[in-house]
Amino acid sequence: MMGSRGFITKAALLLLGGAATAAVADFTNPVLWEDLADLDIFRVGDAFYYSASTMAYSPGAPILRSYDLVNWEFVGHSVPVLDFGPTYDLDGGQAYVEGIWASFCNYRPSNQLFYWGGCIRSDLKTHIYTASDASGEWSKHAVIDNCYYDAGLLVDTDDKLYVAYGSTNINVAELSADGTSEVSSQVVFNSPSNPGYIEGSRFYNINGTYYIFLTRPPDAEYVLKSTSGPFGPYEGRYLVDRVGAPVASAGAPHQGGIVDTPNGDWYYMSFIDAYPGGRMPVLAPITWDDEGWPSVTLVNGAWGQTYPSPDVLAAPATVEPPTGIDTFSGSALSHQWEWNHNPDNTKWSLDGGLRLQTATVTDDLYAARNTLTHRILGPASTGTIVLDFSSMADGDRAGLSLFRDQSAWIGIVKDNGATKIAMWDDITMDADWNTNSTGSEVASADISGSRVWLRLAADIAPAGTKQGVFSYSNDGETFTTLGTPFTMITAWQYFIGYRFGIFNFATQALGGSVLVESFEMVLS
Repeated sequence: MMGSRGFITKAALLLLGGAATAAVADFTNPVLWEDLADLDIFRVGDAFYYSASTMAYSPGAPILRSYDLVNWEFVGHSVPVLDFGPTYDLDGGQAYVEGIWASFCNYRPSNQLFYWGGCIRSDLKTHIYTASDASGEWSKHAVIDNCYYDAGLLVDTDDKLYVAYGSTNINVAELSADGTSEVSSQVVFNSPSNPGYIEGSRFYNINGTYYIFLTRPPDAEYVLKSTSGPFGPYEGRYLVDRVGAPVASAGAPHQGGIVDTPNGDWYYMSFIDAYPGGRMPVLAPITWDDEGWPSVTLVNGAWGQTYPSPDVLAAPATVEPPTGIDTFSGSALSHQWEWNHNPDNTKWSLDGGLRLQTATVTDDLYAARNTLTHRILGPASTGTIVLDFSSMADGDRAGLSLFRDQSAWIGIVKDNGATKIAMWDDITMDADWNTNSTGSEVASADISGSRVWLRLAADIAPAGTKQGVFSYSNDGETFTTLGTPFTMITAWQYFIGYRFGIFNFATQALGGSVLVESFEMVLS
């Protein structure tokens, strides 16, 4: 378990057996129904690692770990602070849909370092971070002036570092031995009209054959192959092209990467566009023909809803489940949490719960600092916070939001010495991610005491209701619905899916605070 989580859940997984072979049973796609897009995946020993994009959420680029490719836990973030300019602090603007896009993550055995790198859209430079432990402290290693867009990192068998990157015209760059600068770069593949636009490079050397896996968004994966070295020449063919998804009404699997098990079996971890929840990882086995081309194992021509679980050696480790109760009792937040933009670290603390002081004077949820977000587990789940609002000041708003570019919330409103509970919606951004509506109150109710349970039930399945329902309770047992169901949008342009968001902001003056005693997420 993470230091700040005390989980009470039937989903807790204990992987036992040491050298014993794990029991082979079927797994179900998505392997983790959470928004974890633009993934990179690799293995170090018996452990598999997974990296994802996060845009303007901080810390960025989460690292997940698994011992069987099916059960995953958040263990860290590669980018501890988005130090790419003041807008990432919501200072003088905002960085929505900027920040951490598709990036690379890999391990270098020679120096036992993990490498993460990505082109940051706000400065068009590639920032590289390293760590000796993926779940430990990451630090900035280098900034390369070139933008390695949608890059994949190959640590070759001779320890040289190569990066495949670009869109349509795919490039390969060799990095210096210390990984801090570029030695050379050249175009290795000019995409013809079919497949056309491609991006999302993942770079491999498998038994002397070089592969660059690429996506044709939003519905295909294209593979380049060369037996002549990292700079090619390359030939290409489709891996998957508009195959049926394992989730109703979701997009076709595409992008992602491949990984082998210690037993030598290969798997492709892709993702599906499954809004309003976001982009979810789906797993399938792959095989190789005599010419070295990979094929995905399909079921009746589509990506399987289930497959036999990978045959791996079970490890004596406990994997933190995605559901459960977080009492904020540790010295740090669980890695499942990410702030909307960088937080003001002087305005929050962990002391008997999560203490959120107001950090911004605004009437705009999107401009308020220190909104703490959590991915919503699909297909539908319920998030509940216990909120002590006894230290709120006049003009403060605090509560639980359904957070994206069109948002709604339930929370405590304190004005003119009076306190009420309210539900707000119509909080929206325009196409440039600037706020065009700060919302309006839909419903309110009187509240007594100083403690309340706030609940949000969200159906994020693309074939579901796509609605969020807000409710509250004075005792944690009987809940009263407030307002009307909020319908989530399914547009992809914001990229990140809907999240639970805990907020506290001032509309008059700083000084107030709330204590979040716990957060619980359960499948609905």
